Amino acid sequence: MFGAVLDSATRCIHFHSELDIVAIRFACCRRYYPCYQCHDEAVRGEPVPHAAGRWPQSEWSELAILCGACHRELSITEYRQVERCPHCAAEFNPGCRLHAHLYFEESDG
Repeated sequence: MFGAVLDSATRCIHFHSELDIVAIRFACCRRYYPCYQCHDEAVRGEPVPHAAGRWPQSEWSELAILCGACHRELSITEYRQVERCPHCAAEFNPGCRLHAHLYFEESDG
């Protein structure tokens, strides 16, 4: 796990409510971060910084979501279809959907 992580449930300094228990494996570097801000801050200090990459829809079957409660991985498709972890029933923050466009390429409809 990379970024400004506060606890074993993947909460970070940017998002740390009781429901902020999801980490995302970024498409660009294949590393888990709690949020886009953690990613951007961490890579800024690397020898070769890079912009956050988004997962194309063709790769939404990838295991790229980590439940901070049970530490099981979910596919992007699976994560986008649930409000709770299908393995441990821990509730996910519904507000995270507002940031989906930062992590996942979405069709315009």
